[in-house]
Amino acid sequence: MAKINLLPWRDELRKQREREFYVMLAGAAVAAVLVVFLWWTWMGMRLDNQDARNKYMKDQIHLLDGKLAEIQDLEKTKSKLLARKQIIEQLQASRSQMVHLFDELVRTIPDGVRLESLKQNGDTLTLAGVSQSNASVATYMRHLGDSPWLTHPDLVKTEAKKNDKRDRFDFGVTIKLTNPEEKAKELERAAKEAAANGVTLKPTAATPEAGAAPATPVAGKEGKP
Repeated sequence: MAKINLLPWRDELRKQREREFYVMLAGAAVAAVLVVFLWWTWMGMRLDNQDARNKYMKDQIHLLDGKLAEIQDLEKTKSKLLARKQIIEQLQASRSQMVHLFDELVRTIPDGVRLESLKQNGDTLTLAGVSQSNASVATYMRHLGDSPWLTHPDLVKTEAKKNDKRDRFDFGVTIKLTNPEEKAKELERAAKEAAANGVTLKPTAATPEAGAAPATPVAGKEGKP
């Protein structure tokens, strides 16, 4: 015998499906909220981590700024100490140079020449004096060039004047202070340059320490008279 279900099963099925839909919708909403919460928490942790790193970098930069300031102070102190050391070394080097300078001024001045003033600016000396003739001035210039403690003599002026019916020549000379070692190195450099140009330099004395004159070029190629 056939059985017929007269109950409203379609309504029950519809209600069951609605309940399942709402359960699934609630689960999806909960999952979405959970995902958003986890994403927000993760981003907050990243931001906190980045803020901590930024703070650490700022602290390290502040420490480095302090160290840089200390280094700059040390550099300034070092520069001052080096400047003082250089001044002391220059004073020690020039302590005996003044003695040799006045000795050379006495030895190099020829007869008929008299110095009237002497000025020094660094390693440059300016001499002013009078002479009986231009030949005496030329002799004086040659003696200055022969001195191992003086170099680069340069005649600034020479002027003829009459005084008490006698002719005299006022002159001015500038020279550089040096020492025999530097002058020997200078002569050696000049000899090398001359040799490179094919010119033979012939010194007039054996050594510059003994008052040798600067080397003079000889016409012709190197090794030939």
